[in-house]
Amino acid sequence: MTTAIVANDLHKSYDGVEALRGVSFEVQAGEVFGLLGPNGAGKTTTVEILEGYRTRDSGEVTVLGHDPAAAPRALRERIGVVLQQSEFTPHLTVREVHRLFAGYYEHPRDVDEVVQLVGLEEKRDARVKTLSGGQKRRLDLGVALVGDPDLVFLDEPTTGFDPAARRTAWDLIRTLRSLGKTILLTTHYLDEAQQLADRVAVIQAGRIVSLGTPAELIGTAHKAEIRFEMNGEPVVVQTEDPTLTLHELTSEALANGRRLEHLEVRRPSLEDVYLDLVGGEENAE
Repeated sequence: MTTAIVANDLHKSYDGVEALRGVSFEVQAGEVFGLLGPNGAGKTTTVEILEGYRTRDSGEVTVLGHDPAAAPRALRERIGVVLQQSEFTPHLTVREVHRLFAGYYEHPRDVDEVVQLVGLEEKRDARVKTLSGGQKRRLDLGVALVGDPDLVFLDEPTTGFDPAARRTAWDLIRTLRSLGKTILLTTHYLDEAQQLADRVAVIQAGRIVSLGTPAELIGTAHKAEIRFEMNGEPVVVQTEDPTLTLHELTSEALANGRRLEHLEVRRPSLEDVYLDLVGGEENAE
């Protein structure tokens, strides 16, 4: 695999406050890489440096072989960006917006193909001002894809989506991956990262505090939970060996003629690991 993004020892301060304090990671070509962290942890600053929208104080960055600080056209032609919020001319239609942005690229994708890809074919002639919030996020994604980029930055792409729309967006992201696109995803939905990301990095207070596949991160949390009700009271048992503990609990219950109602074994999720890492803290932007 080739490397699409290399960030090495990134530092950035605002008015003497360190936003990034030595951030380092790599993203391989063709993978979905999730960047997770609480508000103010440094996600947005990191992504904006990679996109070329913000300068770093020190450290080294290459994106598709280029330094994004120089913002060369050769790089801009190969990346697509979905921002947290975008505003398009309200009186243009969905197709007209896509055609407008396609004109900025030397080799764009077919506009109607992109409109269909993001699920807006029934709204292709609708004006932007008439779209719902979820439809506008689809429009954001379509604009990011119309240049046929090799690398796509998705910043909270499913914010405001209902559950069905989120699942549709997940399928689209999987489709992009199958087409060989590299995706850097930021999201506050930990189930989204667990479902989509090949690897994730958790950033806290300007540092990467954990990096690996979701399975690797979950594997660091050894304790599982066994939940049941006894005599109408809920019971939660944490254990590093759920098989042995479950055997002991059920054997004791059977020996005493009791039942463990609503018995459930719950393995740690990526969200559990994430909350352990960041401690539930939300920093100010």
